[in-house]
Amino acid sequence: MTITQLKYVLSVSEYQNFTVAAEHSFVTQPTLSMQIQKLEEELGVKVFNRSKKPIELTEVGKKIVEQAKVIVDESNRILDIVHQQKGFIGGEFKLGIIPTIMPTLLPMFLNNFTKKYPKVKLIIEELTTEEIIRKLTDGHIDAAIAATPLENEAIKEKPLYYEPFVGLVPQNHRLFNEKVINPEELEMDDILLLEDGHCFKESVINLCRTFKTDNKKSFQLASGSFDTLIKLTKEGLGMTLLPYLHTLDLNDADKSHLREFTNPPPAREVSLIYHKSQLKMQLIEALKNTIDGVVRGAISFSDVKIISPLNKK
Repeated sequence: MTITQLKYVLSVSEYQNFTVAAEHSFVTQPTLSMQIQKLEEELGVKVFNRSKKPIELTEVGKKIVEQAKVIVDESNRILDIVHQQKGFIGGEFKLGIIPTIMPTLLPMFLNNFTKKYPKVKLIIEELTTEEIIRKLTDGHIDAAIAATPLENEAIKEKPLYYEPFVGLVPQNHRLFNEKVINPEELEMDDILLLEDGHCFKESVINLCRTFKTDNKKSFQLASGSFDTLIKLTKEGLGMTLLPYLHTLDLNDADKSHLREFTNPPPAREVSLIYHKSQLKMQLIEALKNTIDGVVRGAISFSDVKIISPLNKK
């Protein structure tokens, strides 16, 4: 039994197809199939039911896959230990970032990080929270930046900062003349939202869940970007809520439409998250320290009310 064979088993388990698994493992399909067959012969059991389309794990195969994940993680930890012992911070590091954080946070730390750690090959992917959880679990990314808490036992969370929500209110809106907004004044049907899949939308819904919804709006809209929501708000089609960092680049005319919330303001917790196996911790700590250094000057809120990003249906 070899680590390579176990990796092939995990790949077939994930993709449910020998050809696709071989492509992702960078080997030929006959090589992958032969190695898995050798493993099955050694164990005296069938890991996969090949008569099913797509391929399925046998009952004993499911148990083997769970143990294989542990063994492969632990084998990766050996290289991790060596790197930590040598103080080496380098190699490939795959990072996922949710779309509502990527455009504001990434420009703040990327240049600093790449200059400070030139031996790190940072591979960044924009992913939804759901995709991040799946890819962390499957070992396809090393860490991610997302809104938390996620209440997932397989994932560790290191909070980076707390980002308040800020209202963007058009001049024709009932709250425009208010200096600050009380969350209880919000009406769900008053607010332009991001489309499904964005956890910021769930946070806004959770903030407004207990408040009035009259469903008087003559249209329904879900946008994929804050820029679209800002433009629609300026057209007087409703108010919207923005993360604090997204408001910093607005022009002075648009900033005149911003309204903060009463204390403690509703906010999202933004964290660096990673799998409980805690691989590549030296890289994770380096990234956290870099972000801490650049964010501290831009956002220093601590007395806030954290709004969950989880769908509370």
